[in-house]
Amino acid sequence: MTANSNKGWIVTLAGTGINLALGVLYAWSVIAKQLTKSWGWSASDASLPYAVACGVFAVVMVFAGRAQDKVGPRIVAALGGALTGIGMILSSFATQNSLWLMVIGFGVLAGTGIGLGYASATPPAVKWFPPAKKGMITGIVVSGFGLASVYIAPVTNKLLATVGINKTFLTLGIAFFIVTVLLAQLLQDPPAGYVPAGMPAPSATAKTATSRKHDYDWHEMVKTPQFYLLWLMYAFASFAGLMIIGHLAKIAAARNIDVGFILVAVLAIGNASGRIIAGMVSDKLGRTRTMLLVFLSQAAVMLLFAKLNTMALLIAGAAAVGFNYGANLSLFPSTTADFFGTKNLGVNYGLVFTAWGVGGVFGSMVAGKIVDITGTYNMAFIVAAVLCVMAAILSFLTKAPAPIVVNNPNFASLQNESK
Repeated sequence: MTANSNKGWIVTLAGTGINLALGVLYAWSVIAKQLTKSWGWSASDASLPYAVACGVFAVVMVFAGRAQDKVGPRIVAALGGALTGIGMILSSFATQNSLWLMVIGFGVLAGTGIGLGYASATPPAVKWFPPAKKGMITGIVVSGFGLASVYIAPVTNKLLATVGINKTFLTLGIAFFIVTVLLAQLLQDPPAGYVPAGMPAPSATAKTATSRKHDYDWHEMVKTPQFYLLWLMYAFASFAGLMIIGHLAKIAAARNIDVGFILVAVLAIGNASGRIIAGMVSDKLGRTRTMLLVFLSQAAVMLLFAKLNTMALLIAGAAAVGFNYGANLSLFPSTTADFFGTKNLGVNYGLVFTAWGVGGVFGSMVAGKIVDITGTYNMAFIVAAVLCVMAAILSFLTKAPAPIVVNNPNFASLQNESK
């Protein structure tokens, strides 16, 4: 293994570690259950900080992606870790009558920090490896975010039972501040001119080539139909997973199954494995074909979810939802890199990722409103299934942009002069 390969894996593992801390977002259903039980919050109120965090996370990803493209991932990730910790600490001062303090602390500040850190973890890692490993590396890095609930959910549940809501936020905030800022120091882009192992080095005759892989900037990307197709599929597919993630503990409680935090951990294992496995499968099968399988599978699970009334069935359902949802978090950044290049991947994927935020806001809030009105989640499951089917249909229309053809033999030199 070369020194560059070692460096690439260090960056990959550091990004995974940062996501393991930032994945506190996926333990929210455990916290929300306690907010409704101990503080008497409604399902809608308990969903609001999570929904705001999802929306802020997605919007910040755009600016965070551009920032890490310009100044590097280390600074942006460290700032993200600090804001996440500060937001959690601020939330520790909330009371049952101060919903908006938690919305500001967890929703706005922690949501901003999560967006900054998450945007900085994947792009530097994929740049160290050849395209044939893009899906796998993306899957490994983002798996940390999904896997976080495996430990955060039981730890949070234990803290809530022993020290209460406020000290739980304080403890987690301090821990995440320290861990993410330290790991951020290991993030680094490859040096200029770096060529990953297994890829041919640029030749002296490259300037005479008639075609080349184009790195789209965000202005160019948003003019393509592929961007909007990816955006819609991402929003539709995210709705189902984020709805279940935000409400799973309460869904279990409504069915008299008192293992909410275990279900969150099971969902997290499915979430993480879906990211890695889907990334590897898509490297072989293709991105949109893998998406089609994932969307249809999630639609089927959503239609069945209302019937999962035993512990064993609910555990199986949580694992399936997590797997399919996690697959999206690997497939969409990889597809964005395939379609639009890696040079501006941070800001480009940030714009695509706003769809995830829309799915998170509406998935959580719509489900909360439906259960407040009807007393059950059944209609929410149907809505989620329909959206997944719509995403599957759109996958048939989504193809990579046609390669840009260049007839000017001096194209390469002209490009360099314009930079």
